[in-house]
Amino acid sequence: MERGYILHHRPFKESSLLVNLLVDGMGRVDAVARVGSGKRSLKPILQPFQPLIFNFTGKSELKNLIQVEAASAAIPLSGEQLYASMYLNELLVRTLSNQHQAEELFHVYHRVLLDVAAGFEQHQLRWFEYQLLLQLGAMPSLLFDAQGEKISDDGLYRYIPDQGFIFVGSRTNNVISGKAINQLRDNKITEGQFLELKILMRNLLSPFLGNKPLMSRKLFAQLTKSKQT
Repeated sequence: MERGYILHHRPFKESSLLVNLLVDGMGRVDAVARVGSGKRSLKPILQPFQPLIFNFTGKSELKNLIQVEAASAAIPLSGEQLYASMYLNELLVRTLSNQHQAEELFHVYHRVLLDVAAGFEQHQLRWFEYQLLLQLGAMPSLLFDAQGEKISDDGLYRYIPDQGFIFVGSRTNNVISGKAINQLRDNKITEGQFLELKILMRNLLSPFLGNKPLMSRKLFAQLTKSKQT
């Protein structure tokens, strides 16, 4: 039996769903799931944030999902917790292909979901983005700059695509502190680094996401705005 989470689903033919899954040891897998009807319907558990165990059949990239069971209770999420978790799912669907990418990401995703459910903090999203970029092979070194010098807490740096972080002498646009870089690497992000790391991660993820906006970001912005009014 495999274990994983549904990231997204949509109707597919009669009484079936096309599901995008994050599977332990495999990464993203797309599959068709028969929902069924009545008391035996799988619809209540074929939902995001519900830990599942299951099997696959089929030799093509689009698998058939069978023997589906709930591995445990669904992770309880609401408000900011829900929108933050929706962001994780949307990121994965948009950045991973159906080619078994990010085999090691399941445990990071599961851990972050549990942390978000216990109490949402922005650093959880930055850490997940960092881990995702590592799996995509798109994360520059956070230990050394482009010249091979160790990144210093006191330094200021600019990220240059295909090169890494370049040391700069003064704070200008698109500059990030060495302290923020080091805290990201060590998973010790504090509130003072939220904004500069958010900007960095958006720049790094942009080639994978393209110009189409993320719906979860829009919903999150609306929630934040409603709290301020």
